[in-house]
Amino acid sequence: MKQYHDLLKSILLHGKEHEDRTGVGTISHFGFQTRFDLREGFPIVTTKKIPFRWVAEELFWFLSGDTNEANLRARGVDIGAEWADEAHTKRFARKPGDLGPVYGYLWRSFGGHYPEHDGVDQIARLVGEIKNNPHSRRLIVTGWGPREADNVDLPPCHTLFQFKVENGSTLHCQLYQRSADAFLGVPFNISSYALLLRMVAHVCELAVGEFVYTLGDYHIYKNHLDQVNELLSRDPLPLPRLEIVDPTKRLRGLQGLLDMRYEDLNLSGYQSHGKIAAAVAV
Repeated sequence: MKQYHDLLKSILLHGKEHEDRTGVGTISHFGFQTRFDLREGFPIVTTKKIPFRWVAEELFWFLSGDTNEANLRARGVDIGAEWADEAHTKRFARKPGDLGPVYGYLWRSFGGHYPEHDGVDQIARLVGEIKNNPHSRRLIVTGWGPREADNVDLPPCHTLFQFKVENGSTLHCQLYQRSADAFLGVPFNISSYALLLRMVAHVCELAVGEFVYTLGDYHIYKNHLDQVNELLSRDPLPLPRLEIVDPTKRLRGLQGLLDMRYEDLNLSGYQSHGKIAAAVAV
C-alpha cells in the first residue's frame, strides 16, 4: 500500500529522535492523515506478510468486551502476552492475564466500575444510531477514559473512532490514534479498522466507503529501522478483496455484528512479500 509506505517515509524524512517509556528510543513525528477507499480493495500491507486471521480474531475479541489475554490467545492470537504477565498486572492487584479496562471493556462498558459491566455499551449505541438516526454527527466510540488510563499498564493507543453515513447509503469511518508503532502496530490498526468498517456496514445494510486514518505521535522504534528499510525496498502488490459471506442475511444489527466469525469472511487475492521479524518494545 502506497499510503503505508508514505507514512513510513514521512517519519524518516521529518521525524526526530525521542526517548520513550520503553527505553528503546524512537524516530517520531506528530500529526498525519491518510485515506483508504475500501471500494478499491481491502487495505492490508503487501510488502510484508500480515496474518489476517490475527487481525480478525483480535477485533472479534474487542467486540466481545473481554479483557483477558488468555481468551485472546485461545483464539490463536499471541500479541498481548507482554503486558499480561504477573510483573505487569500485580501493581494493579490483578491476576496474570487480566489486562484491566482496555479496548473491549471501554467499547462495551464505558464509565463502568471494572470488572463489572455496568457502563455504556458504545457499540450497541453506535449500531442503533446508524440504523435509527443515520444523519447523526455523534456516531462515535471512544476508547480513552482518564480514570481507566491510570489503571492499566498500556492505555489504548487507538483512542476514538467516528462513523458517517453519506446520503443514507454509504458508511465511512475515521480513527484517531494517539500513539502508533509504525512498523508493528500500524499495519494491524489499518486492517482492523477497515474490517470493522466493513462489518458495521454489512450489519447495517450500507455500502462501504472510506477509512480515514489520523495519527498523533507516530514513530519508528530505533530497533526497527533496518526492517523498515527492507520493507520500503519492496514493491507493493495489488490489494485483495474482502467479502462477508452471509447468504441467509443472518448477520444483521448488533447481534449480527457480535456473532460474526472468521469463517464469515472471505479475503480473496491477498498476495504479499515475506514476513519481516521485529521485536516488540514493551
